[in-house]
Amino acid sequence: MTRIPSAARSGARARARKVFLCAALLALAVQAAVAPASAQGAGRRYGSDCVRTARPLGDEAREVLDITRKAKADLHLNSVELKVTRGGREILTDALGESMTGVPAEPDMHFRAGSVVFSYVGTTLLQLVQEGRVSLDDTVERWLPGVPKANQITLRMLASNTTGLHDYVTDPAFLAELEAHPFRHWTPQQLLAYPYSHPFWYEPGTNWSYSHANYLLLIQALEKITGTRIDKLLRERVTGPLGLDDTRNNFTPDIPRPVVHAFTSERGLYEESTFWNPSWTTAPGAVITTHVCDLARSAAGIGSGALISRSSYRTLLDPGTVGLGHPTATCPATVCLEQTEARHFGLGVIVINGWVLQNPSFSGYAAIQAYLPSERLAIAVNVTKTKDTPDGNQAEVVAQRIAAALAPEAPLAIV
Repeated sequence: MTRIPSAARSGARARARKVFLCAALLALAVQAAVAPASAQGAGRRYGSDCVRTARPLGDEAREVLDITRKAKADLHLNSVELKVTRGGREILTDALGESMTGVPAEPDMHFRAGSVVFSYVGTTLLQLVQEGRVSLDDTVERWLPGVPKANQITLRMLASNTTGLHDYVTDPAFLAELEAHPFRHWTPQQLLAYPYSHPFWYEPGTNWSYSHANYLLLIQALEKITGTRIDKLLRERVTGPLGLDDTRNNFTPDIPRPVVHAFTSERGLYEESTFWNPSWTTAPGAVITTHVCDLARSAAGIGSGALISRSSYRTLLDPGTVGLGHPTATCPATVCLEQTEARHFGLGVIVINGWVLQNPSFSGYAAIQAYLPSERLAIAVNVTKTKDTPDGNQAEVVAQRIAAALAPEAPLAIV
């Protein structure tokens, strides 16, 4: 084998480095030239389709942005992510504030969506009813024989919160344990032990009261009915068909990157709560994360009844809850809340003055997806808190102000 002198080897290496650098720069230039337009520009991430609305903004978008900026200041919010559409047309997609100190919030940052999943579960149940696989008035002893009063509780009652089961989230013993151990992993059996330790608020089907236990049980029933794990079932029937590619279940406390971080003072000290364990919120396989663009698509898809028949859509909006919610000696007014035509619970959705919505709020995250069918108007907002943010779901307040400007005839009067 011929030996190459060291000087020649050095020159060859230098020339090779020069060729490599030129090739790399050329590749980068080509990549930039062919990159999708949505991946270019300030605030836009390569490969993401959830990006800020291109500037300059139209009149309606500027109005929504001004409302949001003022609300962020008024409510002392750490961040606000929002997307507003009308008839599928984007009005504004934006993010204000920070995810963490020095890290700007972006529209494509993921957050926990909590009770939004209940709207997916209600829609899935109605699809199964349409297919003749179940009836809403089937009692659950066939699938959930260990549930108290299983021969009286129907699928409709679980989905509409009319079973009379206590809500473990209002149980002082549960709340004390959750506060002391926010990273604890909870099983459905551990959670259900709390409502099972109390008598029913009322006889099944005779009144209305919200209970997380109802959806724990309904998800278990759907898995038994279909033989399919709930995360796969919702992907097949709801999030997949609606194109919610960034909405997914997480079996651990992790959140897909990029993440908007959450903070809370609910334990007394203002602290980060992003990765507190969310297993207590609902059944395994239905603990979802999303971003604000998927949340807006979700609002429109669920709120318009896109995945179900017209008759099923009417049931989604009122499965028989209107007229219920009567306080009694065993069910106080803070639990048995009046359900009226203007404001009531459907099958996994809330109906307020024609708006169809869900409004998760826990562990420092607060969000809302709201859709007004008459205007085909979708509003999606997620917020995170500073130590000075008022209590309650402040995403609702941001959405209310936007709704008041864009649809003043239909107030989004949540509180």
